[in-house]
Amino acid sequence: MAKKKVVRVDTGADAADNGPTWKPTPEAEGRATRLRLVAALLWSLAIAGEVYAIFGVLRDTPVNMVLLIGLLVVIGLLAAGGSLLWKKANRLDPASRRDSARFFVQNQLGAIITVIAFLPLIVLILMNKDMSGKEKALAGGIGVLVMIAATAVGIDLDAPSVEQYTEESNQVTDITGQDLVYWTKSGEVFHLCESVSAVNLESKDNTIYSGTVAEAHAAGKERLTLQVEQERKQCGFTVAEESEPTATPS
Repeated sequence: MAKKKVVRVDTGADAADNGPTWKPTPEAEGRATRLRLVAALLWSLAIAGEVYAIFGVLRDTPVNMVLLIGLLVVIGLLAAGGSLLWKKANRLDPASRRDSARFFVQNQLGAIITVIAFLPLIVLILMNKDMSGKEKALAGGIGVLVMIAATAVGIDLDAPSVEQYTEESNQVTDITGQDLVYWTKSGEVFHLCESVSAVNLESKDNTIYSGTVAEAHAAGKERLTLQVEQERKQCGFTVAEESEPTATPS
């Protein structure tokens, strides 16, 4: 019997896949779910406002310009509010970069919903036969400006990911020997130990909090400090020096 050929099947997974993967705490996951539900409600109201403007306000003769412009502003506020809550939820429970399509949609959903809530309405405003050129220019211009502003709020150019949080957790463990970080209520990042200068600055509650990387993110901290090497020295975490190669006698 001929010997079978052995073929390596590459699934595209990294070698680090076998290592521990960051997971949100149950509290963070619950908060993220609640934030997403409220965001979805605000977006639904924005879409409802668009529908009312299209099938109600734009069908009136003459068109009530005050009501139309007011609706455009309200739709923008609802869309932007939903986007802010959605982005906050994504920092508590981020998506994985492995599924690029889902990662993109989850992190840019606010911008997508905003365009859906505005673009059809703006097009119909510009095509409305019962509005004068000045009215179209005014309402259409305001609609475009509000849409651009609300869309900008929904775009996330620095979206967090499971991989980022996993890397942070592993980095902290490699340096300190345990998944334990420190932060203050007013700070935006977390740190390697309680003795670093950043967490000892005067704060309102004068308290330093500690916990795992997952708990730090659940507390609203965005990332590990960028001053890792400086804090490594302040905390007394030394780096094992590489031994110099021994000279071989000739």
